[in-house]
Amino acid sequence: MEINLVDQDLYARSGVPHEQLDWLRANDPVFWHEGEQQPGWPGFWAVTKHEDVVHISRHSEIFSSSRNLALFNEMAEEQRQLQRLMMLNQDPPEHTRRRSLVNRGFTPRQIGILEDHIRDICHGLVDEAMAKGEVDFVTDVAAPLPLYVICELLGAPVEDRDKLFQWSNRMIGSEDPDYAGSPDEGRAAAMEVYSYANQLAAQRREEPRDDIVTKLLQPGDDGESLSEDEFDLFVLLLVVAGNETTRNAASGGMLALFENPEQWGRLVRDPSLARTAADEIVRWVSPVNLFRRTATRDTTLRGKQIKEGDKVVVFYSSANRDEDIFSLPTSFDVGRDPNPHIGFGGGGAHFCLGNHLAKLELRVLFEVLAQRMPDLRPAGDAKRLRSYFINGIKNLPVQA
Repeated sequence: MEINLVDQDLYARSGVPHEQLDWLRANDPVFWHEGEQQPGWPGFWAVTKHEDVVHISRHSEIFSSSRNLALFNEMAEEQRQLQRLMMLNQDPPEHTRRRSLVNRGFTPRQIGILEDHIRDICHGLVDEAMAKGEVDFVTDVAAPLPLYVICELLGAPVEDRDKLFQWSNRMIGSEDPDYAGSPDEGRAAAMEVYSYANQLAAQRREEPRDDIVTKLLQPGDDGESLSEDEFDLFVLLLVVAGNETTRNAASGGMLALFENPEQWGRLVRDPSLARTAADEIVRWVSPVNLFRRTATRDTTLRGKQIKEGDKVVVFYSSANRDEDIFSLPTSFDVGRDPNPHIGFGGGGAHFCLGNHLAKLELRVLFEVLAQRMPDLRPAGDAKRLRSYFINGIKNLPVQA
């Protein structure tokens, strides 16, 4: 089988190339993938089995997020130095320090306080969709939800959500002609987020509030707080990770329910299934398709010799359909339990900080949709994002 896991046009046409990933899991689960035919794009090890993705995730000392960053694309060292201030691109012990600071705002208790507010947001979005009759599920439902929540977390005005939406699209969609013309536009959007974060921080220093921004800027019990650059990059990560993952999980989950109407029927009859459905949606969609690590020393994986400096890429979308882990992995089952998916990462240092929040948003959204819009149906074809990184949907027309 011809293998090309980074053909962005393929992702835009039909989504994650599961046929290729299925073949790799069965035949070559640690596969040497040739690089792109352009300077500075090396080959890489494509890792597709659940067990191996978990192993890599839990051994930062061997598979580094910092050396060449966690993003697939190559960058100049000058850019990497700035990016290493972001938790995503750090290894312990630096990552451990940062995470302990940021975690103050993301405990299950802190997130649980948001449930009633999230429910109100979902009901409001449904009210607006029902009034219009036909809407784009992505732009009218899936995207606004996490943006409203991010504004709430940051203590930012709700009217800023459109700016956050545009910045996030330009950063993640820099290879998609509908969102941005070049990576330079993505970098320009990132600079706008830095500036926005700076202004937000200045306001909170002047007028502290009971919100996550104030918590992060004030010293904790140990006297530690985030530096200006660290705070700016945290906001950038929140705007992208807190928005894109939930938005694309919700959109991909709705599409999966349309493609599996018997599962939508189960959810409508018993909206309490939204709790397990949230995890199944994350497994099925795997909103983040891949992340990159760099080997810090020579090592072996399934008999393959990985050399120090080699690029190692883990494919969550493949691990989440591993036949050795999941019963009937190619079936979408809203009641799947247990569900040991790794859509929030394979554990270890980089397990998703916002996993409680994402699951809460998805659970409440699909509860409300099942209760209030039982006849929701597609009104056109889904349009996918041109990206091998984010498994995204740009448009999903629906009839309310």
